[in-house]
Amino acid sequence: MQLSEHDCETTCKEFKEVVNMTADLRERHLGSKEGHSVGHKEDGDEATGHREGRRIVEMLDKKKSDLTDDDYGHMRKVVCYVHRHLKQGGPKDKDEVKDSPWRLSLMNWGHDPLKGA
Repeated sequence: MQLSEHDCETTCKEFKEVVNMTADLRERHLGSKEGHSVGHKEDGDEATGHREGRRIVEMLDKKKSDLTDDDYGHMRKVVCYVHRHLKQGGPKDKDEVKDSPWRLSLMNWGHDPLKGA
């Protein structure tokens, strides 16, 4: 199914709003033991969110003209995940948020809830 230009623009805008970490910070987080320590692991190897984080990096490295319908669908998946995870909320004690699995999981998906906090 071919997406309209409006759908593509809206998806890109929402994606860039939720993926609020710099490329350098994303790469460092995905390479860290903390980045590997969180998330659901179906095969015992790499967590789903960590795999998603690598896919996000790949999409951000593409030129807009090279993005596929599958990429746009994946961007929508990222937006939905981040919004849903944020609504679930993290630790009530703000001092516990920094190293919480909740935050580290969001960071795997490219979103740092403490950015701008």
